[in-house]
Amino acid sequence: MTPAGEPAPAAVHVADTHDLIRVQGARENNLKDVSVEIPKRRLTAFTGVSGSGKSSLVFATIAAESQRMINETYSAFVQGFMPTLARPDVDLLEGLTTAIIVDQERMGANPRSTVGTATDANAMLRILFSRIGTPHVGPPTAFSFNVPTRKASGVMSTEKSGRVEKNVVQNVVYLGGMCPRCEGMGSVSDIDLTALYDETKSLAGGALTIPGYSMDGWYGRIFSGSGFFDMDKPINKFTKKQLDDLLYREPTKIKVEGINLTYEGLIPRMQKSMLSKDPEAMQPHIRAFVERAVTFQSCPECDGTRLSKEARAARINGKNIAELCAMQITDLAGWIRELREPSVAPLLGGLQHLLDSFAEIGLGYLSLDRPAGTLSGGEAQRTKMIRHLGSSLTDITYVFDEPSIGLHPHDIERMNGLLLQLRDKGNTVLVVEHKPETIGIADHVIDLGPGAGAGGGEVVYRGTVAGLRGSGTVTGRHLDDRAAVKDPVRTPVGVLEVRGASTHNLKDVDVDLPLGVLCVLTGVAGSGKSSLVNGSVAGRDGVVVIDQGAIKGSRRSNPATYSGLLEPIRKAFAKANGVKPALFSSNSEGACPACNGAGVIYTDLGVMATVESTCEECDGKRFQASVLEYTLGGRNIAEVLAMSVAEAKDFFGGGEAATPAAHKVLDRLADVGLGYLSLGQPLTTLSGGERQRLKLAAQMAEKGDIYILDEPTTGLHLADVANLLALLDRLVDSGKSVIVIEHHQAVMAHADWIVDLGPGAGHDGGRIVFEGTPAELVAARSTLTGQHLATYVRH
Repeated sequence: MTPAGEPAPAAVHVADTHDLIRVQGARENNLKDVSVEIPKRRLTAFTGVSGSGKSSLVFATIAAESQRMINETYSAFVQGFMPTLARPDVDLLEGLTTAIIVDQERMGANPRSTVGTATDANAMLRILFSRIGTPHVGPPTAFSFNVPTRKASGVMSTEKSGRVEKNVVQNVVYLGGMCPRCEGMGSVSDIDLTALYDETKSLAGGALTIPGYSMDGWYGRIFSGSGFFDMDKPINKFTKKQLDDLLYREPTKIKVEGINLTYEGLIPRMQKSMLSKDPEAMQPHIRAFVERAVTFQSCPECDGTRLSKEARAARINGKNIAELCAMQITDLAGWIRELREPSVAPLLGGLQHLLDSFAEIGLGYLSLDRPAGTLSGGEAQRTKMIRHLGSSLTDITYVFDEPSIGLHPHDIERMNGLLLQLRDKGNTVLVVEHKPETIGIADHVIDLGPGAGAGGGEVVYRGTVAGLRGSGTVTGRHLDDRAAVKDPVRTPVGVLEVRGASTHNLKDVDVDLPLGVLCVLTGVAGSGKSSLVNGSVAGRDGVVVIDQGAIKGSRRSNPATYSGLLEPIRKAFAKANGVKPALFSSNSEGACPACNGAGVIYTDLGVMATVESTCEECDGKRFQASVLEYTLGGRNIAEVLAMSVAEAKDFFGGGEAATPAAHKVLDRLADVGLGYLSLGQPLTTLSGGERQRLKLAAQMAEKGDIYILDEPTTGLHLADVANLLALLDRLVDSGKSVIVIEHHQAVMAHADWIVDLGPGAGHDGGRIVFEGTPAELVAARSTLTGQHLATYVRH
């Protein structure tokens, strides 16, 4: 009964009861029948050690099923052009909304892609110049460096109302903004001919030194069948015409052994097959060849702007489009703000909001002409995030993969504000995270564990952040970890001199980096840390750089193949059994013939998802039955690849199977905290943190005196950071010098020497603002880094 005169409380509408995402029986990768409820329109943090199953639950289950169901709403025709997604291994998923994934994947290695083209800022600027640029040049395409100018003459056919109209046109110009000299790349290449061939040899005698250009295959047939030169004559005896045909001849149809083929000179063929690709996307041996044979320099015709002289001629308030794209984004935003043009007011408003979003997200130090492939994982993730900040969509599920990566503690506060802003617009925000600063703002926490790999895959806690602290889980115990400033610190044995460093935003920096100690470079994102290392230290003798680049690998790649461990194992098996090593590779002679060594059979069902089933012939073991009869220490090759790193370390450490070369690699894998990983686990199933540490273990095998690590804590749980610091200490104690670019305060506190760059980002940075020990940095508190480190350390 309600008191007289008061209205009865309104009943909850049934539509408002769908306030949870329900997951029941999730079994993707290492998940063990996980069932969990996630509140909608809240920020939920997923925590746990690296490899515990966070990404398997959030990305491979919830986000993947949302995307699959959206794809199924398209017609069968459209689905034929889309990637086919299999249904995740889960019993039930309820309450899903449209998922937008903002991950750490680099923004592609296309050399034509820039920050401006990737965020639509360039598109807006092109429209702006086509409308109010003086002199008027043409449509927006006239300012695009990806569109060439084309001229056409002939008959033009136009279809109208079922009939075709034909018009004769002469010298019609379709205007584009591409620089004709560099084809919109901004740089031109010069090829060192001595790196292409040995002029003292003949083609038949192996004169060509270009990777893949063997005379035993089709290239040999094409060259010999062309008739343009004598295959047995040394190249230095070629006539001018013959050398020109070898190097520069345009594509020419020839007939070889009754087959129609195309002959093309070495230079144009290389331009298409190698030089048009981004070097980072090439295989290592091809990249090494290109770096040796090709020199790149700024295009003399467009001065590296990529644009034609016509596009550069149009100006607004004295600036052309190339000059605006080269400006720091915060400066460009200020320039746009001062522009008063009522005719394009809506366009200016949209461009202003986009540029302000860059500054808001901590990327105001970039420029629009920055190649997208040069952005770090954290920068790429935040660049993708920009387009969602002003979105009018609500009730979306945003999925973030460690948004704090690459951020200084000062910038994390700003990122947290943006995550809360997305939540407050009525969206569900799911964040996979290790940093306590970001975990702390969550409304709800789901902690997975208790361990990694086979030792994880269970929900060990769900509830509030306060409850997590007292939960006793690995994350709960380490959430309030604070490091003590190292005392005493090591004494340097020498210095690495850097003089006049001016790469990117560095302002003629002189600094002495101490050797024989752990030296940490700090500073806000964009302050010049990577520029200092890449421009002035990398490339010197004895320097090994371990960067943030993602490791690439298919389902056939695994920790054993990537780390080089499989090579000594195969040789040990071959020696023990008196057979060829190739038999013990699932990618070579020993592969199961039914599945070609994949262990699974893929059934393509057209527009429906491809079905993956375990190969019945090898039972998923990848090898022929005859190969599995050969043993080493009582185990066959499939059983060895099923071992964890820790098991294999004991197995190859002594007894009949003792293999020192394999044990050495396994030691490195264990050192970086991957003891639980199985040797044959496909790389595609590893988490981001596991891939980062696998790369670290593999590259530590390179011989060097100075190791440079770019944010090695990426993807590491709080509990794993201590293991990483112990590994860095072992490196230094063995006589190496270690330089680390890092934002994690625990690494800063553990350093022997800190070099802090700043004070800000972009042109507000590029200077050394502090050099000294962590204790001196904390005592001074004179920089942003010093202030945050002082707050972090325990006193």
